[in-house]
Order: sequence, then structure tokens, then C-alpha cells
Amino acid sequence: MSADHVGDPAQAFEDLRAEVSVLRKAVEALPLAIRDNRSPDYAQDLAVIGKGLDEIGAQIEALRSYPALRMTPEQQGQSIANAGSALIREVAQKFERATQEADRERYNLAQMVGTLHDKQDQRFWLMMVGAVAFVIGFAAFPFVSRALPFGMNANIAADIMKANQWDAGIALMKSGSPAGWAQLVADADLANANRDKIVGCQKAAAKTKKEERCTIIVQVSGP
Repeated sequence: MSADHVGDPAQAFEDLRAEVSVLRKAVEALPLAIRDNRSPDYAQDLAVIGKGLDEIGAQIEALRSYPALRMTPEQQGQSIANAGSALIREVAQKFERATQEADRERYNLAQMVGTLHDKQDQRFWLMMVGAVAFVIGFAAFPFVSRALPFGMNANIAADIMKANQWDAGIALMKSGSPAGWAQLVADADLANANRDKIVGCQKAAAKTKKEERCTIIVQVSGP
């Protein structure tokens, strides 16, 4: 192989292919020379060597088809530079896209966190306003109910106690003055027991325009 063609890949492969071809012909001629000299039988070994040379030749032919081998060293250098530049551009573009995606996701996350904080603040203030309104309403309710007309405040009291006005009034009197309620019940029982006599005395007093004395019956209370 000539030293002048060392830098040319195409010529280097061409020289190698020629050398393999010459070597293949020499191997093919060996059996005849060996038979003439009556040497040991090397036919099997030579067949293996020949097969190997055939495979090498096929590989060399396949390599010759590569476009890169038909380029000069300058062309190969430019091709490598172009490929490197394209690769760098592709990597830079991918990195730029990844950076933009990261910025967008970071912005979306910041917006999400900000919205969450806003909603939490809104809920907090709504709860505070509701609690304050409840306390104010609860404290002002007795004063407001007292200022309402009689029928309305009685209805409100009955609604709160989940009873009619009569039962609600009884419950309020019992709670307000147990002793007074007991006396009221005793007086009502005494009046009911002598209702006819009391009514007769009321009529006589209305007729005579004077006080009337009435005799009533008082029942014996339990032990």
C-alpha cells in the first residue's frame, strides 16, 4: 500500500481490496505447487483460509458503498462539523423547549398556589364574617324580639321552644318562677272547684253593686 494514499480512505480501501485479491490468487495457486512438491495435504487448511479471504473481500465491497469513503479528508471534516453543528442546534432547541416548558409549568404552579391562597383567604374571611354576624345576631336577638309587636315576639318564642304559645308560656313561667307557678296552679284549681258559686256571687255583686260574700269549698290537700 503506497504511503501517498494513506490520507485518502477510498484509495486505502481500494489498495486493501487489491492486496486481498492478490492474496486470494496466491492461496488458490498453492495446492498445485504443493502437489508438485509432494508436500503434506494442506487442502483443508487452505480452504478455510480461502473462505476467510472471501468474507474479508465481501466486507470490503460492502464498506466501499458507504458515501463517507468517497469523500476527501476535507469533505469528511466539513461533514463532521456540519453534523456536529446540527446536533448542537438540535440539543439547543430541545433544551430551549424544555426550559420554556419548565417556565410555563412553574408559572402555572405559581398561579395555582396563588389561587389556592386567595381561596383560603376568602374562606377565612367569610368564616370570620359569619362568626361575627352570628355572635352579633345572637346577642342582639333578645333586644330585637322585645321591640317586636306582642304577637310576633310570642310566635318567635314559641318557634324557638318548638311548642304552641300556651305550652311555651307555661314552660317560661315554670322556668322563671317555680313557686309562683305552683301558686298559680293551686289558685286555678280552687277557682275551678267553686266556679258555679263564684259565678253566682259575681252576678249578685253586679246586680246590687255591692260586694258579695261567697262560701267556697276547699278540698283537703294530700298528706
